[in-house]
Amino acid sequence: QVQLVESGGGLVQPGGSLRLSCKASGIIFSITVMGWYRQAPGKQRELVARITSGSRTNYADSAKGRFTISRDNAKNTVYLQMNSLKPEDTAVYYCNAEVPGRRDPFWGQGTQVTVSS
Repeated sequence: QVQLVESGGGLVQPGGSLRLSCKASGIIFSITVMGWYRQAPGKQRELVARITSGSRTNYADSAKGRFTISRDNAKNTVYLQMNSLKPEDTAVYYCNAEVPGRRDPFWGQGTQVTVSS
């Protein structure tokens, strides 16, 4: 049974930082492409950042220079360090796992990030 469990969301003031974590189980984490997506109210879910099994990364333009995705294969965990947060970063953030050979990715349950003064 595959599980992706996100944590680390919360309320933060503009300019602040948060680190999201996603712990995976039930998959071979080291060969899985992991990603963070977000969905704001009334908007479509969008890619924030993605990291391959070889730790190559790509970011949405909105995240470049402020967010950093990383992975710890020993802990089956992917992280998203978010700095210089803005109100427009407010969304539910979802962890995503692209398992080799599987058409559809797995999703976590989401964690709310609210940036507000």
